[in-house]
Amino acid sequence: MNLLNTSFLEKNYSTIKETRIIGRHITIEDIKPLYSDLDNIINSTIIGYSEKNKEIYQLKTGTGNIKILIWSQMHGNESTGTKAIFDFLKFIKLYKNADIVKSILLNCEITIVPMLNPDGAEVYTRFNANNIDLNRDATALQAKESKLLREILETVNPKFCFNLHDQRTIFGVEGTKNPATISFLAPSEEESRKITKGRKQTMNVIISMNNLLQKVIPNHIGRYTDEFYPTATGDNFQRLGYNTVLIEAGHYPNDYDRENVRKYNFYALLQGIYYISVTKDFTNYLEYLSIPSNIKNFYDVIYRSKNNQKDVAYQYEETIENGKFVLNLIKQKEGDLTSYIGHKEIN
Repeated sequence: MNLLNTSFLEKNYSTIKETRIIGRHITIEDIKPLYSDLDNIINSTIIGYSEKNKEIYQLKTGTGNIKILIWSQMHGNESTGTKAIFDFLKFIKLYKNADIVKSILLNCEITIVPMLNPDGAEVYTRFNANNIDLNRDATALQAKESKLLREILETVNPKFCFNLHDQRTIFGVEGTKNPATISFLAPSEEESRKITKGRKQTMNVIISMNNLLQKVIPNHIGRYTDEFYPTATGDNFQRLGYNTVLIEAGHYPNDYDRENVRKYNFYALLQGIYYISVTKDFTNYLEYLSIPSNIKNFYDVIYRSKNNQKDVAYQYEETIENGKFVLNLIKQKEGDLTSYIGHKEIN
């Protein structure tokens, strides 16, 4: 399997990282300056506007026959994938003469929507300005942003899509005591969760991404539930024949700003794109089923009592106060919590 050199990535990531966007609250105003500083092989255009008339940008690079579509922040409060995208774009700029980038650009044409929901991003919410969850609007297509993404999809006609999200800190990796730092999903196409030809190809790409991450964060990678959601974007795109890789950025110890997580998200994205650029046979999929499942077994803070009968669990509520990202602890559960793990535990 064609895997990137993790030693090279680890050694050079501090240079690759796009340090002009940091933290969790990433808005259109934060990323606008980055569009004017892209490499000349990356084309930037305003492809449409949000419900509140904010710009939605589309980026294009590569001249190959394999079409890839990537989008992030369809949920405005899920920005880790956006940061990973700009790390990827900077990587292209820095290493455009390297074999990895040459392979990607020669074999692929990549279309990127770095922020689909700028209205939600501004106020740090999952929803758009009309309180619509874009990830549950794939069939109704009520939102301007949903219609735009569908238009882009049909115009690009991609062989593979990357749908970038963040998941909550409650998820761990089954069979370990580790948080699910990155989780993957090859979405189901209907309720029976049948493993179709398209899903096999999606799973095959995910296997390569998992194999890379296991070298740097072993046992921190999970497999997101493949329950079929009839109105979800990934499920519908997969059903329509567009292989869709879902990446869920989760938690890494002491990393609530998700700056370590963005690095691993970038590694996974780069590996997936590179793998697609050099691979001819996407039929092997069984190893995907061996990736441990996500399980809900974490709280942010657990206060442990002597006999565990009065344990108290808290979860951080993420809010914006005076324009700044703030975490507030909210009590969630009390009792015997021995089956749960706290990212921080206090006796």
